[in-house]
Amino acid sequence: MSAIDIEARAAEWLERRVGENWSQDNQAALDAWLAQSPAHTVAYWRLNAAWSRTRRLAAVHPQKEAQSWTANRFLPILLRLAAGLAIVAVGIAAAQFLLQPRERTFSTAIGGHESVAFADGSRIELNTNTVLRARMTTDQRIVWLDRGEAYFQIKHDPAHPFIVMVGNHRVTDLGTQFSVRRETGRLQVAVMQGRVTLDAPDAQGAAQIALLTPGDVATAVANRISVKRASQKILTLGLSWRHGALVFDNTSLSDAAVEFNRYNRQQLVIADPSVASLKIYGTFRADNVGDFTRLTEAVFGLRVADQGNRIVLSH
Repeated sequence: MSAIDIEARAAEWLERRVGENWSQDNQAALDAWLAQSPAHTVAYWRLNAAWSRTRRLAAVHPQKEAQSWTANRFLPILLRLAAGLAIVAVGIAAAQFLLQPRERTFSTAIGGHESVAFADGSRIELNTNTVLRARMTTDQRIVWLDRGEAYFQIKHDPAHPFIVMVGNHRVTDLGTQFSVRRETGRLQVAVMQGRVTLDAPDAQGAAQIALLTPGDVATAVANRISVKRASQKILTLGLSWRHGALVFDNTSLSDAAVEFNRYNRQQLVIADPSVASLKIYGTFRADNVGDFTRLTEAVFGLRVADQGNRIVLSH
C-alpha cells in the first residue's frame, strides 16, 4: 500500500472504532491489519493520539453541545487532514527515499549478547534470543522490538523523540535509560534514569498513556498497564544479563529455571510442583546450568536427570 492508502485505511479503522459498536471480531481484524506492517501501526496510533487528545479537551468543556460537536464533527476533519498530510508526506518521502538509510535488523542467538552504537550517541544492548529492527535517520528514530529484551541508553533529542514499538505498544524516550522485555502476551518496561511514556490501547481501543520515572516497572498485559516501584538494587539485578550473569534473591526454583532456559538450549524441567516453590539465592553464569543443578543437589537433595536436550529436577 502507498502512504496515502495506509493513512486512509488507518482513518477508516479509527472512524469505525469511534462510530460503531466495537466487537471482538472488529478488534481482531484491526490487530491483523496493524501486524501487517510497522507503517500501519505508526499511521493508526498517530491518528488515535490526535483523536484522544481532542476527546480529553472536550471532556472538560462545560457544554454538552460542544462535546457532541467535537465527537461528530472533528473526526471527519481530522481524517481529511490526515489524508492531506499523507499526500505531502508522499512527496517528501519520494524526494528523500534514496538519501535515507534502510531499516537495519540486529539479532542475537540463544545465549547471545550484542551492543549497538548509533551516530546520535545512543546505544542499545540486545539480550539473548532478541530481534530488533532500527530506522535511524536525521528526522526519525524508531526501533521495533520483535522478540526478546534490550537495554536502551538514549541521547535525548526533543525534536526527534526515540520510539520503541513492541506490537501495538509504544515506548517514547524523554531522555533516559530503560529496558524493554517482550514475552508472549506480556511487555515489561523498567526505567533506570530519566522518563519514558508507555502507550497502549485499552479494551475499547482508546489510548492509555503511562508516564514512567526512575524506579518504575510497567507491565502491559492485553489491554491493561500496571506500574509498580522497584529499588535501585532490584533494577540493577534485573540487568545482570549485561555481564553474562543471573542473580537470584529469594527466587522460586521454577522462576530460576525459566530464566536459565532463556539462555541455554538444554532446558531445565521441574517435574515436581513441590520442587518448583523452593527458594534459591545466588549468582550464576547464564550459560552454566551445571553449577546451578549441582547446587540444587547439594542444598535441596534433588535428583538431577540429564536427558540430553533437557535436565529434569525432582525429589
